[in-house]
Parts: sequence; C-alpha cells; structure tokens
Amino acid sequence: MAQHNETGSKGENMAVNYLVAHGYDIVERNWRMNHLELDIVARKGNRLVFVEVKTRTIPGFDPLDAITHKKMRNLVNSANGYMQQCSLNFEVQFDLIFITPGEEGKLHLEHIADAFYPPMKTYS
Repeated sequence: MAQHNETGSKGENMAVNYLVAHGYDIVERNWRMNHLELDIVARKGNRLVFVEVKTRTIPGFDPLDAITHKKMRNLVNSANGYMQQCSLNFEVQFDLIFITPGEEGKLHLEHIADAFYPPMKTYS
C-alpha cells in the first residue's frame, strides 16, 4: 500500500474510533459511487452524518484548504446518491475531521460537526 494510502487509512481509523466514542454509529466506510467517495457514513440520533476525513503529516499545512467548493459539491452529490441508493429519509449533516501532527509526534484530531450546509442546488 502506498504511504499516502496508509496515512489516510490510519487517519480514518482514528476518526472512526473518535466518532464511536462520541456516540456515533458507523454505517459505512469508503462508500463509492462512480468517481465519488464518502469516507464515513454514520448515524447519530435522527441524523445521517457524512464525514470527510483529511489526514496530514506535514506540520503547518491547513487541512481546511483541502475543503474546496468542488469538494463540498462532490460530498453533497455523493450523499445524495447514497440516500437515493439506500432509499433513506433522514436529516443530513456534514462533518469534517482533520488529523494533523501534534505535540511530541502524536496526532491531533479536530472535529467540526455540521461544518457546512448543502446548497439548495448542486451543479455538475
């Protein structure tokens, strides 16, 4: 497995452990539809939560820079495809989890719940 894939997998595992510890039920991991992917699909209460995980190993890199308008549009389109394919009718929430280098070589996890609201209309 390539180094960036191992880093991403380690970050997603850390994110899953964090979410479970905070009351989320994990429904899916790495769900794909064509070229779109959802890192984590979880449930919390009456909400279906779509979680994007960004893991960085280089200090000083702001993972928020990776969440572009195009990335948000792809997340919304993926979530819509997931909801349609599974015939689900839940409230939807989009969360972000950033994992970055912390003190003493440990990883730091930041969770932004309800990070953004989907636009009323998505554009291809």
